[in-house]
Amino acid sequence: MTMPETMLAIDPEAPGGPEVLVPVRRPVPVPGAGEVLIKVAAAGVNRPEVMQRMGLYPPPQGAPRILGMEAAGEIVAIGAEVAREMIGQPVCALVTGGAYAEYVVAPLGQCLSVPAALSMIEAAAMPETLFTVWTNVFERAYAADGDWILVHGGTSGIGTMTIALARLFHLTVLVTAGSDAKCEAARKLGAADAINYRTEDFVERVMDITGGRGVDVVLDMIGGDYLPRNLKCLAEEGRHVSIAVQRGAEVTIPIWEVMRKRLVLTGSTLRPRDTTFKSLVADELTRTVWPHVEQGRLKPVIDSTFPLTQASEAHRRMESGEHIGKIVLTLE
Repeated sequence: MTMPETMLAIDPEAPGGPEVLVPVRRPVPVPGAGEVLIKVAAAGVNRPEVMQRMGLYPPPQGAPRILGMEAAGEIVAIGAEVAREMIGQPVCALVTGGAYAEYVVAPLGQCLSVPAALSMIEAAAMPETLFTVWTNVFERAYAADGDWILVHGGTSGIGTMTIALARLFHLTVLVTAGSDAKCEAARKLGAADAINYRTEDFVERVMDITGGRGVDVVLDMIGGDYLPRNLKCLAEEGRHVSIAVQRGAEVTIPIWEVMRKRLVLTGSTLRPRDTTFKSLVADELTRTVWPHVEQGRLKPVIDSTFPLTQASEAHRRMESGEHIGKIVLTLE
């Protein structure tokens, strides 16, 4: 098939509010060695893209300026070292940028096949949260059968994915959320309990729910003054994983508490990691998680969808904080 030379894309000229997300024409990217070109059917919306739009999160070196870190669609062209039979395959992919567009280039190693059990919209909502939760909860915090985990932002894309994976891998999840309605939604999705952080002290509630033991893992995207409070929630040998710092990157912690309970403090950023690392994660997900996806046992929670041309509305929805699950842009 002949590729068009240009495509619709969201590539703001300058940082700003949601209104800078206007569709423009951009050249269709060309896949390099080991890469594929995906005709995008849907693209997930993520918090780092909102921060990038505001000028607070520069993309990694060499990443496309076009926004978007995850997409689903059909492979329509391939670079060198990619088998021809990949053309026509439905995939979802984790990318460093470029997904808010009609076409995006992805390393083949960062693609996962889209089974019949998933719609393209659902597939587009998987990679970013799945890679993030898997690497942080299961690898860095080595969560195992029977562990208890506390997740802040329980109805976010990350929160809802953590609840879904926990159900499959026998973890007990406690979440915090900002309203009683969101707490109720998190319980319906499978959280053992949900704590309204506006009306309750989450440390007290966690210790209450766990009978004073605490949780084995905290997955934290808040940072700042939450960190010392999170440490109070941890059981002995507990693991604290930081993946974002919405309330600040600097914090004072009680080292004695870390020593006394033998805690592990770790964290990671996914986006700047290289293709080799992300491909290894994709391989692991293909073996461990994807069988559940193929059988329809793991699906993302979709909050809402917007056409690509209304990316500004999608960002407004995310910034409102009212969403439960993932916001997705569609191109069909």
